[in-house]
Amino acid sequence: MKRPIIAPSLLAADFGNLQRDLEMVNNSEADWLHFDVMDGVFVPNISFGIPLAQAAAKHLRKPLDVHLMIVQPERYLAAFRQAGAAIITVHAEACVHLHRTVQEIKDLGAMAGVALNPHTPVSALENVIADLDLVLVMSVNPGFGGQKFIEHTYQKVRDLKALIQKQNSRALIEIDGGVNAQNAPKLIEAGADALVAGNFVFSSADPVQTIAALKNL
Repeated sequence: MKRPIIAPSLLAADFGNLQRDLEMVNNSEADWLHFDVMDGVFVPNISFGIPLAQAAAKHLRKPLDVHLMIVQPERYLAAFRQAGAAIITVHAEACVHLHRTVQEIKDLGAMAGVALNPHTPVSALENVIADLDLVLVMSVNPGFGGQKFIEHTYQKVRDLKALIQKQNSRALIEIDGGVNAQNAPKLIEAGADALVAGNFVFSSADPVQTIAALKNL
């Protein structure tokens, strides 16, 4: 079984010691840093934006994986790319012109991802899957950290993997929400390529070791 991509989520970091936590990610086996942008409209919470992305990218030696949980994400694609985003993921539910938004991300030179909320079926991506670099499957309802993992996610990942293979897409499958040592092996078995881990990493006694354990499942 190939080793998963591990993307610790900055949302769970200690903002009073941000540089320390970024250095921890740099010195760990993490592959990406997941960066959740929330606007208080698309999701009921507000997180952080472009200035923090710039600051994080400056210290980071890993790709910045930006997840835009915002309305009209197309307005901010260029700004996040300029700030240092290597991967930009928008929500299918937030994009009126999803195909065009995906093309805009690719034109900016970033990896293009589309996220699906728990209630959104995999079939919503049928017409864009061939153009995607990544699909982010939300395994909790977006907006807050520390939620309980939704068990239906395993079947959704299997369905998504089947769609990717059917259309010869090269899209990676990323899982975000409630990932831990118990469900991670089952997610990988179902077809997941990348795991976002927030509280599980940053609340652990040894985050570097926790990342290594996930990486080596």
